Amino acid sequence: MLATLTLKQNTFRGIRSSKFRHVYGKGARKENCYENVLITQKAHDTAACAVNPKFVAIAVEVAGGGAFIVLPLDKTGRIDINTPKVTGHAGPVLDLKWCPFNDNLIASGADDCTIKLWHIPDGGLKANLTEPLADLQGHQRRVSIVEWHPTAENVLFSAGYDYQILVWDARRGVLMQTLDLHTDVIYSLSLNRDGSRMATTSRDKRLRIIDPLSGKVLQEGLCHEGSKACKAVYCGDMGLVFTTGFSRFSDRQYGVWDEKNLNTPLRLDTIDSSSGVLTPFYDHDTRVVFVAGKGDGNIRYYEITDSPPYCHFLSQYISGEPQRGFGVMPKRGCKVSQCEIFRFYKLYATKAICEPISMIVPRKSDQFQPDLYPDTASPTPAMSAEEWFAGTTRGPVLMSMKTGMTIKTHRPLPLRPTESSSDKNADKKYAFLSRETRADYRPLEVKTSSSTDKDLKTSTNLDTKFQALQKLWGCNVKNMGDNKEQCSTNSSGIESEKTYTSTKNTINKMNIKSGDSPHKLTSYAMQEKEIEILEKPSPKTESELRRAYTAQCEELKLLRRQLIIKDRRIHELEDQLNQFKTHHK
Repeated sequence: MLATLTLKQNTFRGIRSSKFRHVYGKGARKENCYENVLITQKAHDTAACAVNPKFVAIAVEVAGGGAFIVLPLDKTGRIDINTPKVTGHAGPVLDLKWCPFNDNLIASGADDCTIKLWHIPDGGLKANLTEPLADLQGHQRRVSIVEWHPTAENVLFSAGYDYQILVWDARRGVLMQTLDLHTDVIYSLSLNRDGSRMATTSRDKRLRIIDPLSGKVLQEGLCHEGSKACKAVYCGDMGLVFTTGFSRFSDRQYGVWDEKNLNTPLRLDTIDSSSGVLTPFYDHDTRVVFVAGKGDGNIRYYEITDSPPYCHFLSQYISGEPQRGFGVMPKRGCKVSQCEIFRFYKLYATKAICEPISMIVPRKSDQFQPDLYPDTASPTPAMSAEEWFAGTTRGPVLMSMKTGMTIKTHRPLPLRPTESSSDKNADKKYAFLSRETRADYRPLEVKTSSSTDKDLKTSTNLDTKFQALQKLWGCNVKNMGDNKEQCSTNSSGIESEKTYTSTKNTINKMNIKSGDSPHKLTSYAMQEKEIEILEKPSPKTESELRRAYTAQCEELKLLRRQLIIKDRRIHELEDQLNQFKTHHK
């Protein structure tokens, strides 16, 4: 009896300890979902959705060609059916991927055998976008997968139904390498943490580990024996590959493989007997892989470890609505204050809805949890495309999430591949701006043709008040205040002199009667009149001058009445103040 108890105690391992055992999924409320989105029906096994901290992009159904919409994350609720779309493809859009280093740049692959790069301005689109930044043409059949390099800037991978993987320099729009290593349709493509290894699955049921720089197959083995699609995802820098597929009896399976030996899996287990294709999503920071099936209503999640049995089932998120595909938010876009470690954007299969689903670790404190958020990949590239194509390999540039802020990037519109990288007009602009601006108070007729472009442009666009007065009065009242000489004998000149003299005398009389300083009141009146002069067109004829003079006299009378009223009010207030002081004494 004692021996039997001892044997039972030795075989019982207990419950495995894990900080992610109680992770749960939380769907967004209706007002935080995206409704009335006509999700495409032609995306096959791809996600048809891409997300970053700024935008969510969803492939939509259109009458002809292919299109997708791009919405700011905060533009939730019911989406207008006339929302601007990206409509540059001639066939249905099959895959979308945001650039990891530029939140405004997205790549799309479509049924028209092309990959296009698009720049989305901050705030979203205001009109339909039809002109791409770059049009990458190299595939002979439809493009089903696009993927950015995780650490090198402007390096893009694409896989098509022509059994080829193409490597592009996205900045120049140049095809750099062709990997013709498959004999059938490619189902999935995944890169490891530093982009030095690539895992692919195809219709021939083979799992391949490829060196993308040399274009050589490092390892190859039989993956899942079922006839339906199988998917693979690299488990960061652990050297493991997680796959999903079907057995020969059509049971859904998952497997864990060593990248150095694909002859036998480290772990192979059956999930269930459903028919939907499973897609894995791996989070390197937590080492948790999420598995979601097309047509399912649930999301399973497993924890990956370095030691046997390598994969541990944690829990699952269950909902009653089947899903068509998922978009995944990068870790820098997760809400640290809510202990959110992953966020899906679920496309409903039966409704026109996109619903955010947060994967949350329950914690009582809302403070930063360093064990849940190690340093993660930042939106800063570790190297350029030229360095990577030359053979350099580097890990990602890391950043801390302790600030609790959502990290976004803001970069201006990049140049098209056909444009030069230098601004041809830069030298002229800098030379123009470096010239000194000299104020020119000469009359307009005295200015000579020797003025520089800078002076002419400044005098034309930035007229001073003095120059405006010169334009108003012209040369008809030259040196009026000193010697009273007339520079013109015509009637308009005489009338303008009388007008100016009368206006000046009226202002002086008003100043003397009001008891204030003549210079002070004159400056007030002249400032008001100068503003009106700059806004009104200059009078040219004698009748216009007379009307202007009459209007000025009326305005001066009104100004005089206002000053008298204000002085009277000041005296009344002074009397009240004196009475108040007398009573309080």
